[in-house]
Amino acid sequence: MRTIVGLFLITALALWQCAPPAKEKIPPLPEMTDLQSKMVIYQLMVRLFGNTQTTNKTYGTIEENGSGKFNDINDHALRGLRELGATHVWLMGVIEHASSTAYPQHGIEADDPDVVKGRAGSPFSIRDYYDVDPDLAINVADRMREFEELVGRVHAHDLKVIVDFVPNHVARVYRSDAKPEGVEDLGASDDTSKPFAVDNSFYYLPGQSFQPPREHFTLCKSFFPEMDGRFNEVPAKASGDGPFTATPSVDSWFESVKLNYGIDFQDNWKTHFDSIPATWIKMRDILLFWAGKKVDGFRCDMAQMVPVEFWRWVIPQIKAVNVNIIFIAEIYEPSRYRDFITRGRFDFLYDKVQLYDTLRLMVQGKPAAVDVAEIQQSLSDINDRMVHFMENHDEHRIASSFFAGDPLRALPAMVVSATIDQGPVMIYFGQEVGEPAAGSPGFASNDGQTTRFDYWGVPEHQKWVNGKKYDGGQLDDSQKALRTWYGKLLNLTHDEKAITLGEYLDLTAFNVEAKGCSNRIVSFVRFYGDERVIVIAGFNRQTETIRIRLTPEVLSKWKVSDGVKSLRSLLDESPNISMDKTGGLQIDLPPFGVMVFKMV
Repeated sequence: MRTIVGLFLITALALWQCAPPAKEKIPPLPEMTDLQSKMVIYQLMVRLFGNTQTTNKTYGTIEENGSGKFNDINDHALRGLRELGATHVWLMGVIEHASSTAYPQHGIEADDPDVVKGRAGSPFSIRDYYDVDPDLAINVADRMREFEELVGRVHAHDLKVIVDFVPNHVARVYRSDAKPEGVEDLGASDDTSKPFAVDNSFYYLPGQSFQPPREHFTLCKSFFPEMDGRFNEVPAKASGDGPFTATPSVDSWFESVKLNYGIDFQDNWKTHFDSIPATWIKMRDILLFWAGKKVDGFRCDMAQMVPVEFWRWVIPQIKAVNVNIIFIAEIYEPSRYRDFITRGRFDFLYDKVQLYDTLRLMVQGKPAAVDVAEIQQSLSDINDRMVHFMENHDEHRIASSFFAGDPLRALPAMVVSATIDQGPVMIYFGQEVGEPAAGSPGFASNDGQTTRFDYWGVPEHQKWVNGKKYDGGQLDDSQKALRTWYGKLLNLTHDEKAITLGEYLDLTAFNVEAKGCSNRIVSFVRFYGDERVIVIAGFNRQTETIRIRLTPEVLSKWKVSDGVKSLRSLLDESPNISMDKTGGLQIDLPPFGVMVFKMV
């Protein structure tokens, strides 16, 4: 969850934690059977994944545009994800969040649309940490049971469940009607006369009234007759991303309020950690609640905006209940990566601002192949902790005009992401069939991203869903071929020991310097024991004749000087090719061509 502007608190936390922490060793990953092979995460938004309605009316209601349900993720769907190569399913948008949809017969009121993004609402604007989104249930009264049954189905298909934990902010109106007995709501005991108090849940602006962004009212009033441009919040609370203002912009996280973890941002970011702040305890109890639902991991939204001391305190407590549960941090500051692994105790981190950003620029034409090895070198001690991806809910769809415009152009980037190290690889639902995210759903305009805020059908993905048969019956031949390709790639990443467990050595810089290829060709090797794999990923826009040679270091480790070696393609049915005794091979690489060879 990110935005271009309004990230005051990210900067504040970075400055507050700028002093280098005491050096600690990187802790080992959990000793789990499923983590001995490479993780392949399939991210899906439950509200959209199983929805088969095709109306797609801008700001359409749930009746008009439909909503996917927990029950839609059936055995057929899960079998398809397993066949695709997934090991983990990230179920996005599970926890109940602010919405303009009401269920009065179940005591669930609609939120004021002046502080809701879209008709369905943001899945990161939580209004009840102890409940699931009623939109996702067939029988709203049994919504938690339906979620628990989904967890059971996922596990029955030998898949693991990841859910979101949103620790930094909640909805403007937080109200839990499902909290366990004895649990106090966030903010219920706050002293609202003070901007900051260590045991307050929120930050306040005494004497000021909150004003929703006027632009939001102007853009949305024709769709929401009940909107009046006002919202009763006195005193105003600080928004989720800051800065501390009663009049946030429409581009900010105005629909949410920042949680207080014991940092007084208005007093030189002074910390109050001597005694455990109340928010820490409440958030720990929420994590324990969801761990009790047998989930296998948490993707922690904007984890970098929450003090690392909290994570250091809380994660071991959750792992004491389930040693195998994993924590993934959404973080965008490489200078803090190791701190979140060592002190923070996270298992995995987003690899967005380095590998993703570099590969995206290469897809769009920048010759930067040698930069990839530099990134890997900079992360050499933690690259098995980095989650690689080319799509997620925050990024443009590959097939959109905002990114590549053609799903085939990003195949080299996917190969690099999936095979370059032992770290997890992730794809976003619909990526494997070339979903372009066209249309204007509502709060999110036609921006190349699949909406997070509105009820919507995802057209190309729906062709694979095929009336909930999940057999791809409506896909065209090119989409079927694309999905088959993704399946081969993702499966080989955890089936080939060289990729799952092996070492990495770069070939790119050596071959670019020798003029065997341009700076648009990424090449490297992975090897484990006698298993040896060569990866070549071309970001060339025209066919390029390349000569790739193994470096002296690889030649020494592989001992290939004793004769010609045969190479078998792992991604297609191409005939074997030969590598000469000097460790060289020559290929006519087509535009955006990719090759993964195994030495046989």
